[in-house]
Amino acid sequence: MTTNSSLALAIPSKGRLKEKCDETFAAAGIRLEQSNARGYRATISGLPGVEVMLLSASEIASALLAGDIHLGITGEDLLRESAPEIEGRIALVKKLDFGFADVVVAVSNAWIDVSTMADLDDVCAAYAAQHKKRLRVATKYAHITRGFFAHNGIADYRIVPSAGATEGALAAGTAEVIVDITTTGATLRDNGLKILDDGVILKSQATLAASLTAEWDAETRGVCATLLGKLGADFMLPLPHL
Repeated sequence: MTTNSSLALAIPSKGRLKEKCDETFAAAGIRLEQSNARGYRATISGLPGVEVMLLSASEIASALLAGDIHLGITGEDLLRESAPEIEGRIALVKKLDFGFADVVVAVSNAWIDVSTMADLDDVCAAYAAQHKKRLRVATKYAHITRGFFAHNGIADYRIVPSAGATEGALAAGTAEVIVDITTTGATLRDNGLKILDDGVILKSQATLAASLTAEWDAETRGVCATLLGKLGADFMLPLPHL
Protein backbone atom coordinates (compact mmCIF):
# COMPACT_ATOMS: atom_id res chain seq x y z
CA MET A 1 0.00 0.00 0.00
CA THR A 2 1.06 3.60 -0.53
CA THR A 3 2.05 5.12 2.77
CA ASN A 4 3.52 8.60 2.24
CA SER A 5 1.84 11.83 1.25
CA SER A 6 3.36 11.95 -2.24
CA LEU A 7 1.14 11.02 -5.15
CA ALA A 8 2.61 7.90 -6.76
CA LEU A 9 2.26 7.91 -10.55
CA ALA A 10 3.60 5.10 -12.76
CA ILE A 11 4.20 5.34 -16.49
CA PRO A 12 5.66 2.83 -18.98
CA SER A 13 9.44 2.69 -18.77
CA LYS A 14 10.29 2.23 -22.45
CA GLY A 15 9.11 1.77 -26.00
CA ARG A 16 6.29 3.35 -27.91
CA LEU A 17 4.07 3.67 -24.84
CA LYS A 18 6.76 5.68 -23.04
CA GLU A 19 7.19 7.95 -26.07
CA LYS A 20 3.45 8.57 -26.33
CA CYS A 21 3.18 9.24 -22.59
CA ASP A 22 5.92 11.85 -22.89
CA GLU A 23 4.08 13.44 -25.82
CA THR A 24 0.79 13.48 -23.91
CA PHE A 25 2.37 15.10 -20.87
CA ALA A 26 4.25 17.64 -22.98
CA ALA A 27 1.03 18.61 -24.76
CA ALA A 28 -0.54 19.22 -21.34
CA GLY A 29 2.39 21.39 -20.23
CA ILE A 30 3.76 18.68 -17.92
CA ARG A 31 7.52 18.21 -17.94
CA LEU A 32 9.04 15.02 -16.55
CA GLU A 33 12.53 15.30 -15.10
CA GLN A 34 14.63 12.15 -14.78
CA SER A 35 17.92 12.16 -12.87
CA ASN A 36 19.46 10.16 -15.72
CA ALA A 37 18.30 8.52 -18.95
CA ARG A 38 18.36 5.03 -17.42
CA GLY A 39 16.69 5.99 -14.16
CA TYR A 40 13.38 4.56 -13.00
CA ARG A 41 12.31 7.60 -10.99
CA ALA A 42 11.26 11.04 -12.16
CA THR A 43 9.58 14.19 -10.90
CA ILE A 44 7.19 16.65 -12.51
CA SER A 45 8.51 20.17 -12.86
CA GLY A 46 6.34 22.59 -10.90
CA LEU A 47 4.39 19.84 -9.13
CA PRO A 48 6.60 18.62 -6.26
CA GLY A 49 4.00 16.36 -4.65
CA VAL A 50 4.23 13.72 -7.39
CA GLU A 51 6.64 10.79 -7.40
CA VAL A 52 6.89 9.27 -10.88
CA MET A 53 7.94 5.65 -11.30
CA LEU A 54 8.87 4.05 -14.62
CA LEU A 55 7.65 0.45 -14.74
CA SER A 56 6.63 -2.12 -17.31
CA ALA A 57 3.01 -1.95 -18.45
CA SER A 58 2.16 -5.21 -16.66
CA GLU A 59 3.86 -4.03 -13.45
CA ILE A 60 1.75 -0.87 -13.52
CA ALA A 61 -1.47 -2.90 -13.71
CA SER A 62 -0.37 -5.06 -10.78
CA ALA A 63 0.71 -2.04 -8.71
CA LEU A 64 -2.64 -0.33 -9.25
CA LEU A 65 -4.47 -3.46 -8.18
CA ALA A 66 -2.30 -3.82 -5.07
CA GLY A 67 -2.69 -0.14 -4.12
CA ASP A 68 1.06 0.45 -4.34
CA ILE A 69 0.53 3.48 -6.59
CA HIS A 70 -2.24 6.06 -6.91
CA LEU A 71 -2.25 6.57 -10.68
CA GLY A 72 -0.83 4.66 -13.61
CA ILE A 73 -0.86 4.55 -17.39
CA THR A 74 -1.11 1.13 -18.98
CA GLY A 75 -3.27 -0.86 -21.39
CA GLU A 76 -6.90 -1.47 -20.51
CA ASP A 77 -6.36 -5.12 -21.49
CA LEU A 78 -3.77 -5.52 -18.74
CA LEU A 79 -5.97 -3.75 -16.21
CA ARG A 80 -8.95 -5.98 -16.91
CA GLU A 81 -6.80 -9.11 -16.91
CA SER A 82 -5.23 -8.13 -13.57
CA ALA A 83 -8.57 -7.26 -11.99
CA PRO A 84 -11.43 -9.25 -13.55
CA GLU A 85 -13.83 -7.55 -11.11
CA ILE A 86 -12.37 -4.13 -11.74
CA GLU A 87 -15.15 -2.03 -10.19
CA GLY A 88 -14.27 -0.90 -6.69
CA ARG A 89 -10.58 -1.69 -7.17
CA ILE A 90 -9.38 0.31 -10.19
CA ALA A 91 -11.06 3.31 -11.82
CA LEU A 92 -10.51 3.94 -15.53
CA VAL A 93 -9.97 7.71 -15.47
CA LYS A 94 -9.20 8.61 -19.09
CA LYS A 95 -8.50 6.81 -22.34
CA LEU A 96 -5.46 8.39 -23.96
CA ASP A 97 -5.91 7.65 -27.69
CA PHE A 98 -2.72 5.65 -28.17
CA GLY A 99 -1.54 2.10 -27.57
CA PHE A 100 -4.49 0.62 -29.44
CA ALA A 101 -4.86 -3.17 -29.45
CA ASP A 102 -7.82 -5.54 -29.71
CA VAL A 103 -8.14 -8.70 -27.64
CA VAL A 104 -9.61 -11.24 -30.07
CA VAL A 105 -10.62 -14.86 -30.54
CA ALA A 106 -8.92 -16.38 -33.59
CA VAL A 107 -9.06 -19.77 -35.29
CA SER A 108 -7.47 -21.41 -38.31
CA ASN A 109 -8.52 -20.23 -41.77
CA ALA A 110 -9.06 -23.92 -42.50
CA TRP A 111 -12.13 -23.82 -40.25
CA ILE A 112 -14.29 -22.48 -43.08
CA ASP A 113 -17.56 -23.25 -41.26
CA VAL A 114 -16.51 -21.41 -38.10
CA SER A 115 -17.06 -17.66 -38.19
CA THR A 116 -18.89 -16.85 -34.95
CA MET A 117 -18.72 -17.71 -31.26
CA ALA A 118 -21.86 -19.83 -31.71
CA ASP A 119 -20.01 -21.83 -34.37
CA LEU A 120 -17.09 -22.22 -31.99
CA ASP A 121 -19.45 -23.47 -29.28
CA ASP A 122 -20.63 -26.20 -31.68
CA VAL A 123 -17.02 -27.14 -32.46
CA CYS A 124 -16.12 -27.27 -28.77
CA ALA A 125 -19.06 -29.59 -28.03
CA ALA A 126 -18.28 -31.85 -31.00
CA TYR A 127 -14.58 -31.95 -30.12
CA ALA A 128 -15.34 -32.97 -26.54
CA ALA A 129 -17.74 -35.68 -27.68
CA GLN A 130 -15.32 -37.09 -30.26
CA HIS A 131 -12.01 -36.82 -28.40
CA LYS A 132 -13.24 -37.15 -24.81
CA LYS A 133 -11.28 -34.05 -23.91
CA ARG A 134 -11.77 -30.33 -24.20
CA LEU A 135 -10.57 -28.11 -27.03
CA ARG A 136 -7.51 -26.04 -26.10
CA VAL A 137 -7.45 -22.23 -26.11
CA ALA A 138 -3.97 -20.68 -25.89
CA THR A 139 -3.81 -17.23 -24.30
CA LYS A 140 -2.09 -14.86 -21.91
CA TYR A 141 -5.53 -13.50 -21.01
CA ALA A 142 -7.05 -16.30 -18.96
CA HIS A 143 -9.46 -14.14 -16.92
CA ILE A 144 -10.69 -12.13 -19.89
CA THR A 145 -11.11 -15.32 -21.95
CA ARG A 146 -13.10 -17.14 -19.28
CA GLY A 147 -15.45 -14.20 -18.86
CA PHE A 148 -16.05 -13.83 -22.58
CA PHE A 149 -16.52 -17.54 -23.21
CA ALA A 150 -18.95 -17.77 -20.28
CA HIS A 151 -20.88 -14.80 -21.68
CA ASN A 152 -21.21 -16.75 -24.93
CA GLY A 153 -22.24 -19.94 -23.16
CA ILE A 154 -19.10 -21.89 -24.07
CA ALA A 155 -17.91 -24.40 -21.49
CA ASP A 156 -16.26 -27.28 -23.38
CA TYR A 157 -12.74 -25.85 -23.59
CA ARG A 158 -9.63 -25.48 -21.49
CA ILE A 159 -7.09 -22.69 -21.16
CA VAL A 160 -3.51 -23.36 -22.23
CA PRO A 161 -1.29 -20.61 -20.77
CA SER A 162 0.83 -19.01 -23.47
CA ALA A 163 4.37 -18.08 -22.49
CA GLY A 164 5.60 -17.11 -25.94
CA ALA A 165 4.14 -16.08 -29.29
CA THR A 166 0.48 -17.06 -28.94
CA GLU A 167 -0.19 -16.85 -32.68
CA GLY A 168 2.14 -19.83 -33.19
CA ALA A 169 0.21 -22.16 -30.89
CA LEU A 170 -1.83 -23.79 -33.66
CA ALA A 171 1.20 -24.45 -35.83
CA ALA A 172 3.02 -25.86 -32.82
CA GLY A 173 0.12 -28.18 -32.08
CA THR A 174 -0.41 -26.87 -28.56
CA ALA A 175 -3.89 -25.39 -29.10
CA GLU A 176 -6.83 -25.27 -31.50
CA VAL A 177 -7.93 -21.67 -30.75
CA ILE A 178 -6.13 -18.57 -29.50
CA VAL A 179 -7.11 -15.42 -27.67
CA ASP A 180 -4.51 -12.72 -28.26
CA ILE A 181 -4.01 -9.02 -28.90
CA THR A 182 -3.69 -7.54 -32.36
CA THR A 183 -3.35 -4.06 -33.79
CA THR A 184 -3.75 -4.65 -37.53
CA GLY A 185 -4.43 -8.38 -37.73
CA ALA A 186 -1.41 -8.84 -40.01
CA THR A 187 0.42 -11.26 -37.71
CA LEU A 188 -2.68 -13.41 -37.37
CA ARG A 189 -3.15 -13.50 -41.13
CA ASP A 190 0.52 -14.35 -41.64
CA ASN A 191 -0.01 -17.36 -39.39
CA GLY A 192 -3.12 -18.56 -41.22
CA LEU A 193 -5.57 -17.32 -38.60
CA LYS A 194 -8.83 -15.38 -38.75
CA ILE A 195 -10.70 -13.39 -36.13
CA LEU A 196 -14.25 -14.56 -35.47
CA ASP A 197 -16.90 -12.10 -36.64
CA ASP A 198 -18.06 -11.49 -33.06
CA GLY A 199 -14.73 -12.44 -31.50
CA VAL A 200 -13.43 -9.00 -30.52
CA ILE A 201 -13.44 -9.25 -26.72
CA LEU A 202 -11.99 -5.83 -25.90
CA LYS A 203 -10.87 -2.79 -27.88
CA SER A 204 -8.02 -1.72 -25.63
CA GLN A 205 -5.87 1.40 -25.52
CA ALA A 206 -3.52 3.14 -23.12
CA THR A 207 -5.56 4.35 -20.16
CA LEU A 208 -4.91 6.57 -17.17
CA ALA A 209 -6.21 4.63 -14.18
CA ALA A 210 -6.54 5.24 -10.45
CA SER A 211 -6.18 2.69 -7.69
CA LEU A 212 -9.15 2.66 -5.34
CA THR A 213 -7.25 0.55 -2.82
CA ALA A 214 -4.32 3.00 -2.44
CA GLU A 215 -4.15 5.30 0.59
CA TRP A 216 -5.66 8.61 -0.45
CA ASP A 217 -5.36 11.54 1.95
CA ALA A 218 -6.15 15.22 1.57
CA GLU A 219 -2.71 16.02 0.19
CA THR A 220 -2.62 13.27 -2.44
CA ARG A 221 -6.18 14.12 -3.44
CA GLY A 222 -5.22 17.77 -3.94
CA VAL A 223 -2.13 16.98 -6.00
CA CYS A 224 -4.11 14.44 -8.02
CA ALA A 225 -6.82 17.00 -8.81
CA THR A 226 -4.17 19.41 -10.08
CA LEU A 227 -2.51 16.76 -12.24
CA LEU A 228 -5.77 15.48 -13.66
CA GLY A 229 -6.84 19.03 -14.42
CA LYS A 230 -3.72 19.51 -16.53
CA LEU A 231 -4.48 16.26 -18.37
CA GLY A 232 -8.10 17.21 -18.95
CA ALA A 233 -9.39 14.23 -16.98
CA ASP A 234 -12.76 14.51 -15.25
CA PHE A 235 -12.69 12.14 -12.29
CA MET A 236 -14.27 12.09 -8.84
CA LEU A 237 -11.50 11.23 -6.41
CA PRO A 238 -12.12 8.57 -3.77
CA LEU A 239 -12.82 9.69 -0.22
CA PRO A 240 -9.82 9.78 2.13
CA HIS A 241 -9.31 6.80 4.41
CA LEU A 242 -10.58 7.45 7.93
